[in-house]
Amino acid sequence: MKVKDIIKAVNGRVICGDDLEKDLTTGCSSDLMSDILTLEPVNAVLITGLANIQAVRTADMAGISHILFVRDKQVTKEMIDLALDCGITLLETGDSMFNVCGQLSKEGLCGPY
Repeated sequence: MKVKDIIKAVNGRVICGDDLEKDLTTGCSSDLMSDILTLEPVNAVLITGLANIQAVRTADMAGISHILFVRDKQVTKEMIDLALDCGITLLETGDSMFNVCGQLSKEGLCGPY
């Protein structure tokens, strides 16, 4: 699923980054970053409500290129700067994690297992 299609499906917005043509095949969602580190996400978007620097650091360590923040969480300048340095695209939506995961699953995005 292309990133631009993910954005459309969840009524999302781009915070930073411009990698909207990338085809992502996996979605993983959690507010516990230790859970994300136990996965082997490939071509994944991280869906989270944890809006702090650890979400960006975790995505970088896990090789995740896109983070989608749910529930209109406020992203800091420090997070944006780190994401840009790491080549990570940040997205946001006002919807809940539950609804976002359901919608993206319905659209064809698969989970990590």
